[in-house]
Amino acid sequence: MNPLPYHLVTLTHPEWEQALACGKRLGDDALPELRLDLFPDADPEALVDALKRRCLVTCRRVAEGGRWPDDDEAGRIAHLVKALKGKPHWLDLEWDLPIPPDIQAARTHVRLLRSIHVGPGVFDLETRLRDLPEGEAFKWVGWAGRLCDNGRLRAPLAWARNHGVRLAAFLMGPKGLPSRVMQSAWGGSFTYAAPDDGPPAAPGQLPLATLRDWRSARLHPGHGLCGVIGDPVLHSRGPAFHNPRFQYAFKDLVYLPLVCAEAEEAVEALDALDILGLSITAPLKLALPEALGLEGPLNTLWRRAPGAPWQGANTDAEAFGQALSNLTPGPVLLLGEGGVAATSRAVLEAAGRPVLHVSRRSPARPEAVTAFAPLGLVQATSLGMAVEDPIPFPALLEAARPSARWAVEWIYKEDTAFALWAREEGLLLVGGATLFEGQAEAQSRRFIEGCGGAS
Repeated sequence: MNPLPYHLVTLTHPEWEQALACGKRLGDDALPELRLDLFPDADPEALVDALKRRCLVTCRRVAEGGRWPDDDEAGRIAHLVKALKGKPHWLDLEWDLPIPPDIQAARTHVRLLRSIHVGPGVFDLETRLRDLPEGEAFKWVGWAGRLCDNGRLRAPLAWARNHGVRLAAFLMGPKGLPSRVMQSAWGGSFTYAAPDDGPPAAPGQLPLATLRDWRSARLHPGHGLCGVIGDPVLHSRGPAFHNPRFQYAFKDLVYLPLVCAEAEEAVEALDALDILGLSITAPLKLALPEALGLEGPLNTLWRRAPGAPWQGANTDAEAFGQALSNLTPGPVLLLGEGGVAATSRAVLEAAGRPVLHVSRRSPARPEAVTAFAPLGLVQATSLGMAVEDPIPFPALLEAARPSARWAVEWIYKEDTAFALWAREEGLLLVGGATLFEGQAEAQSRRFIEGCGGAS
């Protein structure tokens, strides 16, 4: 019988030819999931035959995120039975559904994966594991309302590993991302991925290339979890920066985006997931250190082991200070509020540079900016995170234009409205990418040296 690889890749392409090409490209570590409900007009047996039997056949109902009508259960089962004529390697059948006779008769050559999708707030996995249905593999899928919900899967996944049960248990939604990536580390046998050239099949599903880059299949129980925490963070460059450095240093750490906007929720997640290292971004740079009894703003936390004391640093300040040392001294107009603005102001004042600090709560008139005659501009607002974001405080920037010689952009993107304006005005620009590289390099050193055992 055919084993189940670690990666199951849902063929979500709008056209079958695209899906087929993707399925044929997958390596031995990935099995295509053929969702019959996504290709309802095609002959199921022919689809299986085109994939040369190497697939997991599924037909998902609308109630479970699919497209097959909920009121046509007989038609759905008949469609699955037609697919069995092609002799696929695996067939997905709902956890609570009795095995129909035609499917039972095919079990000489087809393995069954029993699956269940539960609603938000439902965590009945441990109960279900006490009374498993017939099958060779099992999938339980819930929803992550809070980041710490991921930790509720660790004990049942470990139990499954210790008892030889082939199980995947993960949570949908952006806050459920850790459960998808950490399957192998926590005891799961497989996880689901989106095709690299197609859309995800469910909220939070990651591309196959991403799971491979993060070495999800090779994570073991000794791997420690680090990540960037805040909201939004799914766009973060952090995983692409830190994970290769961990791997190069032979450090058993993995770095993930951790979606969370509340300090209380973040503190719960630290212990629930045994997090060892954090890059902190908005809106938590002040709130999370304070909740842990640390003086902020901080953008980096690390500890040797779960339960050990936290250590903190502000590598944003280190990177900004380095950049500032190469910029012409003189008055600086600082725009924004929050942790990044507070860090910027502290570094500027420590360097003896006069600062005019402007925010929505502390506005200034253009005449005041003209009289201040800033040589430098520091953009520390959140404007620029979204493509459509406008330039911040345009009237004040126009007032600063005659005296300004340089600008700093904190948003880690190349072409924010502020960065484009600064270039057009001929200012020497320190972009967000430069600051990111500097602060992230300092973070990686601390994570590698200070999280988990010696590298």
